Amino acid sequence: MTEQTTPLPSSPSKNIFSGAPSFSFRNRLTRAVWAVVWAVFASWTPPPLHRWRIFLLRAFGAKIGAGCRVYRSVRVWYPPHLVMGAQAVMGPRVNCYNQGMVTLGERAIVSQGAHLCTGTHDIRDTSFQLVTRPITIGADAWIAAEAFVAPGVTCGERAVLGARGVAFADLQPNMVYRGNPAVKIKARFLQRDEQS
Repeated sequence: MTEQTTPLPSSPSKNIFSGAPSFSFRNRLTRAVWAVVWAVFASWTPPPLHRWRIFLLRAFGAKIGAGCRVYRSVRVWYPPHLVMGAQAVMGPRVNCYNQGMVTLGERAIVSQGAHLCTGTHDIRDTSFQLVTRPITIGADAWIAAEAFVAPGVTCGERAVLGARGVAFADLQPNMVYRGNPAVKIKARFLQRDEQS
């Protein structure tokens, strides 16, 4: 797991108990406008209209490769913190809580109801400061239905996190994990590996 935290746009000394915002005014305004745009122009669209939804995400700063699919019920917290490689997929009801960066490699799949969470709090800090840690999902990796990926986790290329699994630590490439907390159960071999 990546231990380095990403500084927030606002002052790191703000105390959340005082009601001070953790993010800058610009960040909060962008998110407010984005929420309205997604609700009005995307959340009701037919499933095949991936290009339209990706156009909206790109217009708000997301970096999305060719052939990606993002379903209408996906929730992206802050588009500028989203990078998707070519043909990556975010399925129905995915919650991309990207206070920090979320990066999906080429052909990575995040299945229905999965949760990618980059925000946490410093429990050693008396002000309970909000901190962010990036999430990286490697190429050809699969985050299965209703799984949870915690802040700072890197899922290696072709790794699998099984349905409702919870990843608090990095997932090694080419391995299959399941459970809470996720444990490694076996290696992943693709058919092309077995044929070569």
